[in-house]
Amino acid sequence: MSTLPYPDNFRELKDEVRIAGLLDRVPVRGTIEMIAIILSIALVFAIAINWNSLPTQSLWAAVGLGFFMTIIFTRAVFVSHDILHLQYFKNKSLSFKLSYPFSALIISNSSSWWDFKHNANHHTWCNVPQKDEDILAFDGAFTNLQKGDKRWLRASKYLVFWGAMFFMYPAFIVQSYNFVIKRKKWGELGLMLLHWPLIWGTIFYFLPLDAALTTFITLNITLSAWLAFGFITNHLGCEVFEKEVGEKFSWMELQMRTSRSLKGGAFIHWFYGGLNTQIEHHLFPKAPRFNLLKIQEMTRAFAKKHGMKYFETTPIEAYIQINDVLKKY
Repeated sequence: MSTLPYPDNFRELKDEVRIAGLLDRVPVRGTIEMIAIILSIALVFAIAINWNSLPTQSLWAAVGLGFFMTIIFTRAVFVSHDILHLQYFKNKSLSFKLSYPFSALIISNSSSWWDFKHNANHHTWCNVPQKDEDILAFDGAFTNLQKGDKRWLRASKYLVFWGAMFFMYPAFIVQSYNFVIKRKKWGELGLMLLHWPLIWGTIFYFLPLDAALTTFITLNITLSAWLAFGFITNHLGCEVFEKEVGEKFSWMELQMRTSRSLKGGAFIHWFYGGLNTQIEHHLFPKAPRFNLLKIQEMTRAFAKKHGMKYFETTPIEAYIQINDVLKKY
């Protein structure tokens, strides 16, 4: 990583991106994606209700239904993330309300928890351990802090870390419930609880028990893996700074030095929900996901022009880098 200070010229890049119209919100395109998710959930209900009329009711059909729901739930996560970043609508209150169907009802996740953890702390203090709890994962193995004395964790670090990727969704649910209960956000808690009879009540009522369980297990494993293997490429294995150091950096330097973007085209962008353009997302959190590939081209060229380090790898290289850091734990 470069240790040379970055020029404080973010305004120049931002003006270029704004003039290109890439910071404009996308209410129509966002609304279309939200409607598509809701219609997809309706299709899941239709499949469940008509399960006995399907050409096959094998467990493989249940696996297929679980994977189809994984795609829907993943898109709901990304849409909720984008809504809370005000990428669709400028009004914060409206955006919070619009996020609830996708966060609370569809995935039983708390918008309030995500906004506090992700928007308020992580984006402002990326990879600063005193503020960004994301980088404290796995006993601080990815930080410059003194690591904890958990010998059992060190001895089984690969199994625990990579195995935990398949349980991220339940972990998110637990953290969400802890947050809303501690903050006494009872209305949001009610919506999150409604997820269980609405989504899984329907599945378990209309499907045979073995098929319903197969669908449930398939979704939890595949959704966890999809989200986890997407999220960990963003900042793990990037530079980490103490608060007194990080607060001396310009916005551009802190975000670019603590983030990793991924190489790849439209499919990678779809699969990672725009988080593959992590540098650009952190520089312009309100920029719509649909515009980030174009912003990436501009940011990459801008960094090259001014001699700034632009940290970009393939997804596989990112996982190797993360594993290399894990080796040192």
